[in-house]
Amino acid sequence: MDSSDELDHSYVVLITDRRTSAGADSSNSVPTGHESRTRDRVRQTIAEDGPLTAAELASRLGLTPAAVRRHLDLLAENGTIEESEPAASGRSRGRPARAYILSEVGHAGMESDYAELASSALRFLAEHAGAGAVDEFAREHSAKFESRYAAQLATAGADVIARAQVLASALNADGFAASIRPVGVDMPAPGIQLCQGHCPIQHVATQFPAFCDAEAEVFSHMLGVRVQRQTTLAQGEHVCTTFIPMGAVAVRAPSGTTTSDGGPFH
Repeated sequence: MDSSDELDHSYVVLITDRRTSAGADSSNSVPTGHESRTRDRVRQTIAEDGPLTAAELASRLGLTPAAVRRHLDLLAENGTIEESEPAASGRSRGRPARAYILSEVGHAGMESDYAELASSALRFLAEHAGAGAVDEFAREHSAKFESRYAAQLATAGADVIARAQVLASALNADGFAASIRPVGVDMPAPGIQLCQGHCPIQHVATQFPAFCDAEAEVFSHMLGVRVQRQTTLAQGEHVCTTFIPMGAVAVRAPSGTTTSDGGPFH
């Protein structure tokens, strides 16, 4: 091998070594497309059903616990998720498994870039037209959901649970990470709970609670029962929860929904 061949061979070895080294580094620091999609699934599942443990996520997503923990570590490292405070209980054996919820940073990452612009516009409206104008806008905004979901809800008939499930699916498709859960025994009446793990307008609703009130009112109209808002992301909770009562409730067509005592919704 002459000197030129040795030079070419050394150059090839050098380039190969660099590519191998770069590949090793990138596999650790830059997620592949598949890993990125899996991480998004983990984040979305936590948003919808959190708090969730690594074992619960692995079961839901069909992944190994080790794979889930790797994604959880990265999401926690960049501040997207955080550990949920364990519920107080009278008895416990050992340290409870870590459960995760979406953090404030995680919610912000799912919000629209126009959130601050919307808030500024509403502040301008409140200053120049009064707070009542914002309340009216909030009611009109929420009423659009009722008209958009009307056809889907019609397929569920008058059954409250069926309508709630359809509503959750429609909200989920609109980015609210919604789901239906059974309620605990501490509830005053039998019912179910509508959970929204993410709110696309959380930034706005935090400053203008009228949007939360208007949304709950529209839920009452769409489901045909008087619902009760329990927690909201806008108030600092990790999920919005709405109690949907069951039992002796007279359900009529959505456009003329009344309470069990015959009184109309306002």
